[in-house]
This record gives sequence, structure tokens and C-alpha cells, in this order.
Amino acid sequence: MLEKKSIAYERAVLIGIISKEQDEAKSKEYLDELEFLTYTAGGEVVKRFTQKIDIPNPKTFIGTGKMEEVEEFVKSNDIGSVIFDDELSPSQQKNIERLLRCKIIDRTGLILDIFAQRAKTSYARTQVELAQYQYLLPRLTGLWTHLERQRGGIGMRGPGETEIETDRRIVRDKIALLRKKMETIDKQMAVQRGNRGALVRVALVGYTNVGKSTLMNVISKSDVFAENKLFATLDTTVRKVVIGNLPFLLSDTVGFIRKLPTQLVDSFKSTLDEVREADLLLHVVDISHPNFEDHIASVNQILGEINSADKPTVMVFNKIDAYTHETIDNDDLVTEKTKAHYTLEDWKKTWMGSSAEDVLFISAINKENLDDFKRKVYNVVREIHITRFPYNNFLYPDYEDLS
Repeated sequence: MLEKKSIAYERAVLIGIISKEQDEAKSKEYLDELEFLTYTAGGEVVKRFTQKIDIPNPKTFIGTGKMEEVEEFVKSNDIGSVIFDDELSPSQQKNIERLLRCKIIDRTGLILDIFAQRAKTSYARTQVELAQYQYLLPRLTGLWTHLERQRGGIGMRGPGETEIETDRRIVRDKIALLRKKMETIDKQMAVQRGNRGALVRVALVGYTNVGKSTLMNVISKSDVFAENKLFATLDTTVRKVVIGNLPFLLSDTVGFIRKLPTQLVDSFKSTLDEVREADLLLHVVDISHPNFEDHIASVNQILGEINSADKPTVMVFNKIDAYTHETIDNDDLVTEKTKAHYTLEDWKKTWMGSSAEDVLFISAINKENLDDFKRKVYNVVREIHITRFPYNNFLYPDYEDLS
């Protein structure tokens, strides 16, 4: 008889701030995303706390009064973790732990935890481990208070390396070792990329959880892991795809996210080599998300950081089946029409319409408009191929002429 398996989610509270750079609406949106990250990591959000503050408190990030409110709630509701929406300094984390006496996690630590869960290959695990050690190094004193300094007294005087210095040296040595391992794996992956021949390379890029892996599965008829959680894909997957009679390589890459920690950008630049070396980018966007334009801006920013912003790009607006818009009653003369009221046709008339030849609207899960997608990708890949190999022009007819 099969036993019923129940998953126990860890109870957590979220803390965010409202500042000049981050208004109330933006703060709510970031906390929504943080809640989804918490769920992905295996947590259940019990309550959210926000505070209007111009500059975060250098000691405890939020003000004293708000911290007392959080402390009271944590003690009376059996809270396991308190998660902050911004990166905490080592001293802030240490001070808050001393006050709340529970796990204190910031956005960076949470994303690193999810990455550690999702890493499957040796390469991904090495990247995550490197990022974790870089994050851990300045926080060693915050983890073990008994290692802060060498104890004094009889028999304890004199020179000698303190325990915390020993731990720091061990972590630094581990970081150096992991960097050497990464260099070796990078060389191996460069050889693998070199062995792929002269096929055109296409990379799927986009915000996390926009449907890149689902689209990859539909187009390549493969079984890449896809799930409605953030960072479902961590390992880069490359598949040979044939549309009509035209072969090319399609790679599924790790999703991007706002406030992406610096350690992760540095550690995962090797994974993003697939993006750097791609001939064509398919920028997948979840149009059903109310803030998809912010997502586009975040992805473009990271593409700029890895010198890939000027590559040929096709915008693929996915999840049109899930898109909904607000409506205005005919007798409503007060409500002004905003972007929240735009239909798909309205969106096509905006900035998207100015480059309509490089914009597609599809549903990967329901396979809507996939023929338009294939036609567009075929034509762009064909153009890149015959530019590279003009004598192969006759091999690949126009998409409409394919039997």
C-alpha cells in the first residue's frame, strides 16, 4: 500500500520597503515575486511587512518600531524564516538574527537556495557552489558567534590563527579551487561548441517562468524539464531542430530576474556563453503578466551586461491563452483607458507594431500560432545561413514553397 506523502512548507514572513526609488505599487510587485520565490524554495508566506523609509536602517534595515512588530509576530506564530526583499549587509543580518532568533534570509540567499535545489549537472552545481561561497565569505562571523575571536585566559595567550581566520582561509581556498574547476569545464564546453559545426545557433532568452522550456519542448519534440515555478531550468540545454528541411541548434538558457545578485551574474556568465555565441535570440515574454514591460527591460539590461544586446532578436509574446484585460462599461465616462485595458490587438498597435516583422504572439502550451512562429524562425535562420554560405541558397526554398 502506498503511503500518502505530505509536503511540509516552512512558515515565513516577507519584509520589503517603500522608498523614493520603489513606490508602493512597485514594492507590492516585488513582494509578489518574492512570495513566488519563497513558494519555489519550499516556503509558505504567512504575512508581509512593509515600511515607508527613505534610507534603509544601517543596523536592522527597517526601523526599530517595525522590527518590534515583526519580532512579536515571529514569536507568537511559530515563524521559521524571515525573508527580506533586498540584499542585507553581513552586519544587518547578524543584528536581525540576534533580535528575531530565527533564520534571516535576503533575496540573494533565497535565489541561491533555489539554484542549489535545481542544479543537476556537475557544471551547474559548481557554478552555484562558487556563488554560495562568495556570498558566505563576508558572513562567516554572522553564522558562528563562538568563532568571532580567540578566547583569552590561561593557556590562550600568544600568537596563533583564530578559528574565524581559519574558516575564511578555507573558504577562500575553496573559491580558488572552484574557479580553476570552472576554467577547466569552460574549456571543455568551448570544445563542445566548436564541434557543433557551422549550424546556425538560436538561443531562447527571457525572464524566468515565461515558458521558454515549454516552447523548447514543442519545437524540438524533446522533454526538457518545465514547471510553473521560478528557475525551473538551470542547466543550458541544446537541441538540434529542423523546420522544413533547415537544421539549426536551439538552446534553452537560465531565466533572468530583477535584482539578480551580482554573485550569480558573475558565476553564470559561463552558462550565458550560449547567448553570447548565438546568431539569433528569441526573446520570450509572458504577455499575461501585468508587468511584462518591466521584465523586457530587465532582460535587455542583462543582455547589455553580457554584450549581447545588439544581436538579431525576435520578440515572442507567449501565453496569449492566459492574457486577460480589464474592461470599461459603455456608460462609464470617468474611467480612463490604461494599458491594463489593452486587448492583444491594442498591444499590436503600440511599440510592438513598429517592428511587426520581428514580433510574434503565440501560446506554446496550446500550440496557437505555432505555424507563424516556425515561418518566422525559418526565414530568419535561412537568411543567416545563406549569408554565411551563399552557395547553399538553392537547398532551402521559401517557407511557403516547402511541401
